[in-house]
Amino acid sequence: MAPNLTTTELEQMFMHNISNVLTLLQQIRDKDASQDEMLASNTNLDLMWVLTCGILVVFMQAGFSVLEAGCVSEKNLTNILFKNIMDMSISTICWFLVGYGVAFGDTTNGVIGTSNYAIQDLYNGSGNGGVGDDGWAFWFFQWAFAGTASTIVSGSIAERTKLQAYLIFTVFMTCFIYPVAVHWIWGQGFMSAFEANPDEHGVPRPLLSGTERSNGVLDFAGSGVVHIVGGVSGLVGAVLVGPRKDRFNPVTGQPNEMNHANSTLLCLGAFILWFGWYGFNCGSTLHVSGNGANIAGKAAVTTTIAAGSACVGSTIIARLSTHYFDIALTINGILGGLVAITASCAFVDPWMAAFIGLVAAAVYNSAHHLLLRLGIDDPLDASAVHGACGIWGLMAAGMFCTDANVQYAGYPNVNNACKSGEQFGVQLIGVFVLLLWVSITSGLCFYLLRRTIGIRVAGSIETVGLDSVHEDMFKQVEGIEEDLDVDVDVRS
Repeated sequence: MAPNLTTTELEQMFMHNISNVLTLLQQIRDKDASQDEMLASNTNLDLMWVLTCGILVVFMQAGFSVLEAGCVSEKNLTNILFKNIMDMSISTICWFLVGYGVAFGDTTNGVIGTSNYAIQDLYNGSGNGGVGDDGWAFWFFQWAFAGTASTIVSGSIAERTKLQAYLIFTVFMTCFIYPVAVHWIWGQGFMSAFEANPDEHGVPRPLLSGTERSNGVLDFAGSGVVHIVGGVSGLVGAVLVGPRKDRFNPVTGQPNEMNHANSTLLCLGAFILWFGWYGFNCGSTLHVSGNGANIAGKAAVTTTIAAGSACVGSTIIARLSTHYFDIALTINGILGGLVAITASCAFVDPWMAAFIGLVAAAVYNSAHHLLLRLGIDDPLDASAVHGACGIWGLMAAGMFCTDANVQYAGYPNVNNACKSGEQFGVQLIGVFVLLLWVSITSGLCFYLLRRTIGIRVAGSIETVGLDSVHEDMFKQVEGIEEDLDVDVDVRS
């Protein structure tokens, strides 16, 4: 039996127990506070990572500008630079008002986003009362991608396209063509690997099975979403606007040398793009906390290996086909390798990245020569670099992925889609859908522009140079257009 305790002793025992309980509660509160502080710290670190990588992607616009300046005639230099400045600015307004909502708004049948237009759902404290992610950094990062997609087109139709027609196309591209593709693969669209066409309970239904046994389309940083969309749009534009004057021999149809390349600008532009590509690929982790830094590191390694192998491969292929070392083909080979690895940079092994880069070099060079044989004039080979190599990259993601690597990269579903071959089939569906979507929408836009305001400058202006419209010569140029009305034949 317990000894008899005095009232004082009972009070002391009671107070001691109360003290222990209070101490325990304080320890729990301290632990929760520490966890909250750690969570807030990780969130801030992730946001700074996304912002920094987004800034790198924005800097790629300088690379595109310098690269394009190195590929065009001096008489069209101001025009191409003006296009780069304007399409970035126009894409900003379009992405703000419409594009972001179409891309990442709540889905309608897995087809298009229908909320968050003009980012009305983003505000101070929208992310857990100000201690979470409000969404500003993600908007900025995705805007940088949108600007890249629209800029790709400018290279394909350079030196003969009306400025106003190109700018109108940029509006359509950034408000509709590109955001819908984003929604399908990165948003809640039917091909997404994250929140694919959720049911009434919010459960994703990815291609093909509609369950976690499938992944949806794997496109980590945009071989399909950004580069196929931009490259194929550029190809359609190049076909409908027609080749530059004197680009092809009117009798034999053989290509003539234009001799516009500035090797210094080409190399500088390529290095800037390569540098910015680390923001593109590594930043697509969207976080560095947890295992995010490792994934970003792996993306940096595979991106570097693919670019290097593509550079060497393209140099060798160009030497064998042209019998000399062509710096333009070498540089575009690098870019083709970067485009190709973008889809799978986080979930392929290094040797796979080397192979993807080598094949990208062959794909680019083949596309380059095919365009010339077909009489299609793409001054920067943008459709070959971004379109053809983007197709290869999206396919390669399904060919060389492993289920363990996909899960390591942070994709939500645990399955054997890569091992079973299902993933390759899903990637092929993604390629087909994107090609169909972009060909129809960009073709319709360019066709309507050609039938209304026209998409090609008069032959006389092309001869003088498109910079004339930027040098206070509007009246003279318009008079030349009206008096001579000279147009260059467009190859069908």
